[in-house]
Order: sequence, then C-alpha cells, then structure tokens
Amino acid sequence: MQVHKLCTHQVVSVSPAASVTEAARLMRQRHVGMLVVVEQPNGERIPVGVLTDRDIVIQVVAPEVPCAQLRVDEVMTRDPATCSHDELLLDAVARMRTHGVRRLPVLNAKGGLCGLLSLDDIYGALGVYLQEMSRALVRGQVREMEARP
Repeated sequence: MQVHKLCTHQVVSVSPAASVTEAARLMRQRHVGMLVVVEQPNGERIPVGVLTDRDIVIQVVAPEVPCAQLRVDEVMTRDPATCSHDELLLDAVARMRTHGVRRLPVLNAKGGLCGLLSLDDIYGALGVYLQEMSRALVRGQVREMEARP
C-alpha cells in the first residue's frame, strides 16, 4: 500500500517566524501534537522543520524559558524525516523506526507538503486488516462445517 492512501491530507502547518505561543495555541485549537513548519518559496509548502508539543515542554516549559518572544524556528526540529506520497507504507515505517519518530510529513512530487503519516493512521489500518483476516478465517470454518455435516 502506498502512503497517500493512508495518510492524513489535512495537515496543520506553521511559519518558522510564528511565535511559540501562537504555535501552542494552534495545536490546542486544532487538537494536534505536531505542526509541520513550512516555508512557501514557490507556492508549495516546503517542510523545513517540525514542532511537537514535546519540543515545547522540553525546550521551553521545563527550563522555564520566557516564550513571549521565542519563535518557532528557535525550538523546532530542523530537516525532519519525510516520505514520498507514492512510497510504500513499509518503507515509511522503516524510516520512522530509523529516525525514532511517530509522524512523517508526506511530500508530493514537487517536494511540497501533501499529508502527514502517523502511527495512529497505521494502527487504525492494521486493525481493519486484522479484523477482515479474522472474518475470513471464521467464514472458512463455517463453510467447511456446512460442507461436511
């Protein structure tokens, strides 16, 4: 299966120049734990980093750094691991494992942001597949019992 069939296509993004406070508010409003930090040089949203709720806690809240003037680009993780929209899901999962991340920005052929693949997306799909496999096994047993009374 290709990544684009499973990823979330409505991705919440933020500018590197935005304040950390604005970013945190956006996370709260949109109920997300990560923002993709993008620049738009040619109309495409090009990922230059990611900002997670954990980044804010570890780098700002815990050390009690005043965040009133702090910008996203001062806290974000730069050069995030990404995947291609037409990449195979197993390859994207391997990249997540290699980089130790739970989410990957998904890029189109022009390098622009077109989705976000998360472990939640993958777990949900696996659950559906496992349920269907279980139904197939049960159906096979029922057919056998019906054929051999």
